[in-house]
Parts: sequence; C-alpha cells; structure tokens
Amino acid sequence: MKILVCVKQVLDGEAPVRPDVSGRWFAPEAAPVWRMNAFDAFAVEEALRIRERVPDTTIDAISVGPERAAAVLTRALEMGADKGIHLVTESEGYLGPRAVSSALAAWAGPRNYDLILTGAMSEDVMDAQVGPMLAVLLGRPWATAVMRMDLSGRAIDAYPPLPDGPDASGSAERRAQPPESAPAADGPYRTLYVERELEGGVREALVLGLPALIAVQSGINRPRYPALSHVLRARKQPLITAPSTTPGDAGTERERVTGVYEPPPSRMGLFLEGSPEDKARRLLALLEEKALL
Repeated sequence: MKILVCVKQVLDGEAPVRPDVSGRWFAPEAAPVWRMNAFDAFAVEEALRIRERVPDTTIDAISVGPERAAAVLTRALEMGADKGIHLVTESEGYLGPRAVSSALAAWAGPRNYDLILTGAMSEDVMDAQVGPMLAVLLGRPWATAVMRMDLSGRAIDAYPPLPDGPDASGSAERRAQPPESAPAADGPYRTLYVERELEGGVREALVLGLPALIAVQSGINRPRYPALSHVLRARKQPLITAPSTTPGDAGTERERVTGVYEPPPSRMGLFLEGSPEDKARRLLALLEEKALL
C-alpha cells in the first residue's frame, strides 16, 4: 500500500507576530519557532500505524512551502516516514488552499497513492479546505474530521444496509458494522471504514472505496516520539525537491488577502507608578471613584 501524508509548517502559537511590509500577511518578530502543524502529526501517526498492520506499506510525506518548510519533512522522517517531498514555493506570504491543493494534486495524480492523509485543518489559517479540494481534484472519495479508520477487503456492496426507522443518533441499531480486521482472501484491501466526529458527541460512519483521502481529527491517536534510529536516518536522508506547479487554470487566483492589521485596543489601560504604598492608595481611590467599593 502506498500512503501520502500532507504536512504543513506553521509558526508556534506563542510567537509574537506583526503585519509584514506588504500589509497583506504577517511576519514573526525576533527568532521565530516553526514546527509541524499539530493536526498533521496525527495524520503521520495514523499512517505509521497502518504500516504496522499492513505489510509492504510505504509512506511519503509531502509539504508545499518555502525553503524553511524542509524542516517539517525532516520531522516526518524522524517519526518514521520513508520519503520526504518538498514542493518549493518562492513566496513567504499567504498561499491559498486552491494553490496548495493544486500543487499536491499535480504531484500525487500520476503516482497512484492508495490512501492520502491530511490533518483536519492548519493551526494558522484553519480553513479546512486543502484536503477536500485535493480529493475533488483527484476524483477520490473523502471524509473529514475522522476519528477512527479500519481497512477492509470487503466490497462496498457487501456491507449490510442500515435498518429502517427513525435515526437514533449514535445508537447501535443505526451504526454500520465495522469491517473485519483482515482483508478478503481473494484480494487486497478495497474499502475503508471511517467514523467522523460530528457535533454533540455523535459520529457518522462511512465506507469509502480505495483509493481515498482522509482528513483526520486531533485525538484519533497519540503521535509517537521519534526513535533515535529514525532521527539519525533523517539527518542523512536527502529530500525530494521540486518546484510547486499548478496545472491548467489551477494557478488562477481564487482569493486574495486584502490586508492584515493589528486590531485597535478596546480601551486604554492605566499603569500605576510609584512605590507599592502609592500604587495601593491610587488603586483604592480609583475603585472608590468608580463606585466599585
């Protein structure tokens, strides 16, 4: 089985940022800390768990981004991915989901991956669009916010239909039967049973024919800490690099960022100065003045 995992490099959420010189994106202040998107780490771990159950599985990790994004692919190799593919972009600014998904489709289309895994969304933009757009461009079935996955050798028409009657959300009667853990004796894995997380603690069960694309939700697993042998291998293993290309009209701008700015303060603050005694007296006077005491 061939698996492709899409990963993204994001700025650490605690890093201070400011609008860049163009005013259309942000720039980190001081020494920025870049890391793997947390949702994508769950996707990498899920691919590794599939490889542990399915012999002869290969895992490719791919990322679209500037030169610095190579670090996130090295991280995927440290976790256990077999190859890292870097689709290099020239810009450090905003890259829309259409452009990213088109670049990924141009690479993945002719390589016949059995399963493509992405995170549910990115931590920085949180548009949750790259996975579904990539699936549509490749013409594959897809599911988002997936909390459980099981491979099966059964065909889709071998699953029993749901019983008639009103939907009792999440009840055993309305829940599709999960597939057997082993594939059918006459062929490879053909379908994928997934459970999607919905609102209110309800899950939706789906059966998808392979090849397919799955966007996993956080909490589907617990990403492992890289083993020392994988870390040493990742340091020596070169990445596969290629320019980020968008076929046809995919490069046409479908959206653009008109501006990025810091929100104005909602109210002015007052800093008390002086000794602790002076600050205490001033604070007491302010509270009495506003009738808060």
